[in-house]
Amino acid sequence: MTTVQEGRVVIIGSGLIGCSWAMVFASGGYQIKLYDIVQEQVTKALEKISKQMKELEKIGMLKGTLNAEQQLSLISGCTDLKVAVEGAIYIQECTPENLELKKKIFGQLDLLASNNVILASSTSCLLPTKLFTGLKHVKQCIVAHPVNPPYYVPLVELVPHPETDPCTLEKTYVLMKKIGQSPVKLTKEIDGFVLNRLQYAIISEAWRLAGDGIISPVDLDLVMSDGLGMRYAFMGPLETMHLNAEGLDNYCERYREGIVRVLKSFGPVPDFAGATEDKIYAAMSKETPADEEHLNARRHWRDNCLVRLAKLKREIKSEDLHKH
Repeated sequence: MTTVQEGRVVIIGSGLIGCSWAMVFASGGYQIKLYDIVQEQVTKALEKISKQMKELEKIGMLKGTLNAEQQLSLISGCTDLKVAVEGAIYIQECTPENLELKKKIFGQLDLLASNNVILASSTSCLLPTKLFTGLKHVKQCIVAHPVNPPYYVPLVELVPHPETDPCTLEKTYVLMKKIGQSPVKLTKEIDGFVLNRLQYAIISEAWRLAGDGIISPVDLDLVMSDGLGMRYAFMGPLETMHLNAEGLDNYCERYREGIVRVLKSFGPVPDFAGATEDKIYAAMSKETPADEEHLNARRHWRDNCLVRLAKLKREIKSEDLHKH
């Protein structure tokens, strides 16, 4: 049973990611201060959150055990950073992907932070050493990179700075589990973290295959959505290897030569421009015209699918727990 938790969580930035994080933490029973520099942005964000939560409740997809009204009562807006961070146990920064802007925010937070608050960034590509080096509270700093949109996709990559205290990593991990997310720990920073490195490997080969005319862009996407993606929604590539033979060692014995042969045939890293870009853009735009109305409709459809998939995965996990 979710109850209102002690300690306040602060979200810095009221855009799409900030709003999603606010909803996730509220579903876990935490009081939220949603901070932004302009009151109008904060007001709009709170209205958007309210609308989304009520819609989710209506279709039975609201996370947590508190109802929408109870969750909404936990979220309030703020335009004064000092007031926002007072008494906070955890701060999640969600400003645009701009190094100077983020460094400025963390510089301000460094002056205001207590010695036990966790300072986390949602950055998808900026390394902790670029963001946190030189801060006096660097031991309390960590990257907590969500997948867009975090409310529907639970994975969070936790990436420490070399000086991050192991306790910071552990506390963040426990907190993420508590609010229903699926945290993974990286032992050290690496460009692209893990999710984007895997994603870019797939995008890269997809681009080459479509660009070389081996397969149409639309069919390429089907290979993922109706092929690999079906499995990967429930297990990763390493467990897939383990199950696709008599264990992983047997898989390697059977297939290692073929895998290496195919990998050696991969082309160079694409530049993601030129004729291939035009070709893929035309194919994608034919399916979903690249105007706001069509893109938003398709995003809404995607998010709806993700909500239902998340619900199915929760039900399967619950059934598995009851069986064991």
